[in-house]
Amino acid sequence: MKLYISRIILGVFLLSAQFIFTQHLSKNQFKVKGNCEMCKERIENAAKKAGAKTASYSIDLQTLTLETDDTISTDNILKRVAEAGHDNEKFKSTDTEYEALPGCCHYERDLQPKPVENHQHHSKKENEFYVKGNCESCKDRIEKAAKDAGADSAEWNAEKQIVTLNFDPKKTSSDKILKKIADVGHDNEKYKSKDNTYKNLPSCCLYDREIPFGEANPKVHTEEGTTFEHNDHNATNENHGNHEKQIEGVTITGSKAATSLNKKEAGLVFNIDKKELLKAACCNLSESFETNATVDVSFSNAVTGTKQLKMLGLDQKYTSLTKELLPEIRGLASAYGLNFIPGRWIESIQLTKGGSTVTNGYESITGQINTELLKNAEKPETTLNLFADFNGRAEANITNVSPINDKWSQTFLLHGNGTFGDTDMNDDGFLDRPKGTQLNTAYLLNYNDLEKSGLGSHFGINFIKDERTSGQIGFDKKIPQDKQSLYGVGIDISRFQVWNKTGYVFKGKPYQSLGWMNQYTYHQQDSFFGLRNYSGKQQTYYSNLIFESILGNTNHKYKAGASFMYDGYDETYLTNNFKRNEIVPGAFAEYTLTGLKYTLVAGARVDFHNLAGTQFTPRLNFKYDFTPQTILRFSAGRGFRTANVFAENQQYFASNRSVQILQNGGNIYGLKPEIAWNYGASLQQEFKIFGRKSTIVADFFRTDFQDQVMVDLDRSPQQLTFYNLDRKSFANSFQTQWDFTPFKNFEVRLAYKYYDVQADYLDGRREVPFMAKHRGFVNLAYSTNKNNNGGFWSFDTTLNLVGKQRLPNTSSNPEEFQLPTYSESYAILNAQISRNFNKKIRAYVGGENLTSYYQKNAIVDVKNPFGNYFDGGMVYAPIMKANFYVGLDVTF
Repeated sequence: MKLYISRIILGVFLLSAQFIFTQHLSKNQFKVKGNCEMCKERIENAAKKAGAKTASYSIDLQTLTLETDDTISTDNILKRVAEAGHDNEKFKSTDTEYEALPGCCHYERDLQPKPVENHQHHSKKENEFYVKGNCESCKDRIEKAAKDAGADSAEWNAEKQIVTLNFDPKKTSSDKILKKIADVGHDNEKYKSKDNTYKNLPSCCLYDREIPFGEANPKVHTEEGTTFEHNDHNATNENHGNHEKQIEGVTITGSKAATSLNKKEAGLVFNIDKKELLKAACCNLSESFETNATVDVSFSNAVTGTKQLKMLGLDQKYTSLTKELLPEIRGLASAYGLNFIPGRWIESIQLTKGGSTVTNGYESITGQINTELLKNAEKPETTLNLFADFNGRAEANITNVSPINDKWSQTFLLHGNGTFGDTDMNDDGFLDRPKGTQLNTAYLLNYNDLEKSGLGSHFGINFIKDERTSGQIGFDKKIPQDKQSLYGVGIDISRFQVWNKTGYVFKGKPYQSLGWMNQYTYHQQDSFFGLRNYSGKQQTYYSNLIFESILGNTNHKYKAGASFMYDGYDETYLTNNFKRNEIVPGAFAEYTLTGLKYTLVAGARVDFHNLAGTQFTPRLNFKYDFTPQTILRFSAGRGFRTANVFAENQQYFASNRSVQILQNGGNIYGLKPEIAWNYGASLQQEFKIFGRKSTIVADFFRTDFQDQVMVDLDRSPQQLTFYNLDRKSFANSFQTQWDFTPFKNFEVRLAYKYYDVQADYLDGRREVPFMAKHRGFVNLAYSTNKNNNGGFWSFDTTLNLVGKQRLPNTSSNPEEFQLPTYSESYAILNAQISRNFNKKIRAYVGGENLTSYYQKNAIVDVKNPFGNYFDGGMVYAPIMKANFYVGLDVTF
């Protein structure tokens, strides 16, 4: 009997266990608004606390993927997510919940919840009607319109997007009331507002009009009198960056732009994501802007083959180049630092034109370019990238991003490249690019417990070893320079970095935080250019402490903090040694005022430079939204920097120019610091063409130098002269850019740039050399739809049109070694075709400079490299003809 009972109990147990373990798990994807890693952590935690088995939020796709069993309501989960401050497709956060989020988490509130129906949705009663709106102002407007149309009472619920009406059918009707509500700007289930009426609403009331609703009456009347039908059931599909909402017969598709202009920022800030970087052979940071119209990329000389960036008509040194918001490419790294950030390591780039925030330092004059490394993954992910071109360059990248637990995650980054072939496309006997190798490795460790303890931290370490050899073909770096007749260039660089960023969000005060950033950098370069030696060592320690809070409410935010910078330089050029220590403590404050249609950011910092004296740096950014589609911006600010005349002008060392410094009583090479003011204005206009979003941005910036270290190449072709500006130096930059999509998956970017850059040299005002006045830009990108395996094709092409440039004066040279006053105009065409076979394998093939335009006489007196007239720094165009490459990406 006992055995029989035991068997029954065991059978019941097994059946119960089978039921428990075979419960149906369903996976759903929902639209949820968020901005950053803090948002991701908050959304996922809220979902899990509400009963989700798993929750994974994608910042790029703005989607939350939930795995739940049949006993859990996804509505309850999404309601908890909304209560945490994040609007989603079913529930909207209250204004109080949204405003309580940290400033970095304030997303654009353009997503409206869909009406909640059926067994998991709100059951709409006979006197309830769907009406779109956003805030308390909307509520007042809707209820007043309903009463004006004869309703005895009206109550609008923002969360459910429903108005409850009580009225006498003998005096009015629901149609009459809803039409009146549409007349004041609010779409509803029977009537749609006129576009002009909608656009005249305050910006806080501009709800999302993309997904109409109306299940009670599926026919919604538009202003033209036509109707369309739909239902509210939806499915979400991914289409290589596109997001589709399918609504029974109607498919509405939106896509996240590869490069987007941040509409929330007071400054002109472009966000560049990985999708943009994959459009070209993005082997390092210098090649990350091939498809970007704002930044100009050019070769700096014909011997070392390095590339430099220019922005707003001025050299790279006037742009603050940061990594993880920490100082990166500056000082001794100026010449070759762009090669030290591999393209496959980059998660995103933020590009700011004009004056940037004072919290990031004093050196930014023309803008800031910040690079964020890979460190975000929902599950362990390892990628392998292999690249090779047809001229002997090869590289490999391995990245691994993996969560350790719910608080810790880590990233391993490994890069190696080598150039082994002798490339001499113009047959001048000199290598068009150096041969050599680079080994680059980094480790990142992240801790995120902002929701519970309010603490987050990021740690990183990076080591680089780069060795390059260039010059005449046949040069042997192992043989001493004075023992061989060939001209050679050798550059060996070792670089080590370690950094930490730690932040704390005060409990009960999500708008208040404290952050502390620290970084140590060691950089050493040993190099020679023919018979000239240049070596340098730099040690840098940087620290930045930032406190952020509000004054009364989140419309009034402020930041305040202190920074410290130490630079120790030890340089040797020929037999001359230059040593200096720069010690710069500083303090700053910044105030942000946010109104319904405007944002004002005003900041200032004071820095106590031991060699340059006390420097005051004010900056101002202002944004005004005429409408959500028309945005005007103004900026003004001051910046200063100390010039590293040797490190920043190494492109001219590959010549026989003698270096002359005309000292002016300063403490840095006998020169004073560089100081400049930058002013700018831009207009952003969005509109629809071909039924799709289109954006035109026009901007103008002017930079006026109060003091500048002039690099004078005109005094004599045999001299490189440095001295402080005596009178005026300015740069005017105008750019207009149009982004539009003629049809699905086809993106077009057109741009035109005009530069007027002039300076008063010792012998008069002249245009600054190597700067084209006119530039044109065309980028075309097309992708096919995904197949069942997730595979698709991508086609990208970029055309750069470069106008004539003034060249340095060489009139005193013998006639055969003289350059024209202006260069030729030319065009460069790049193209790439890639094939994603599925989500894990991608292959690509491409070509650079397909027009094969190259500078035929890139080196002056190339046959006599040790003669008086030899000069490899007079480069204004590519020095290589068309180059083809292939690559493979594999994700594990």
